[in-house]
Amino acid sequence: MVDPRTLLDPALLGPMWTSAAATVAPGRRWQDDRIVALVPDGAAVLDLGCGDGALLARLVAERQVRAQGVENAPAAVMACIARGVPVFQANLDDGLAGFADASFDVVICEETLPSLYRPLVVLAGMLRVGRRCIVTFPNAVFWRWRFDLALRGRVPVAAGYHWHDTPAIRPLALQDLLDWLAQAGATLEGGLALTRDGVRPLQDDDNLQAEEVLLVLRSERRLDPHWEVAI
Repeated sequence: MVDPRTLLDPALLGPMWTSAAATVAPGRRWQDDRIVALVPDGAAVLDLGCGDGALLARLVAERQVRAQGVENAPAAVMACIARGVPVFQANLDDGLAGFADASFDVVICEETLPSLYRPLVVLAGMLRVGRRCIVTFPNAVFWRWRFDLALRGRVPVAAGYHWHDTPAIRPLALQDLLDWLAQAGATLEGGLALTRDGVRPLQDDDNLQAEEVLLVLRSERRLDPHWEVAI
């Protein structure tokens, strides 16, 4: 296992956490470069809802991680296999009971939480099996979406989707997750916000200002088991 103290090396985080703008290569999410920078060489990494395995493949190539993906969509699972990315086909709403405590250095959940029926089951499982967790998601109360609802009378959805086909069945606000972390006894170690000015460190007003967020979480103790049971 990698020493968890190396996961947030200040020398590594310096330029990344003060970036003034999001520079994203075609076909990549804005978070990908930040996640790659956060994951140390040789780490054991679990990616929940790993899609076609592009991020894990990059982590293997650039960080020499020991990768494991979990994905439910058959086409995405086949894409992972084609990339040579180890993957389980499973429904995340069933939880992470198949993984032992602290069995991964880093657990990633990139843009997946809003598509889950039981996100707390997955969050609690992540904090149990991972020494550090990286979670990213759209902030459902971003100021522009509030205006869209108030002025246009339309339910906000991500670009390219409509109310009837959006995968975001559990939209959540940044403050929702921060409240749950406090209630569950977990810790927010740091965060980034995607705003109209680019990517910057998380600030107090980002429940309003952040369009999307990246959070680094950990728990020094196992969470109350009721968080990780079927609801």
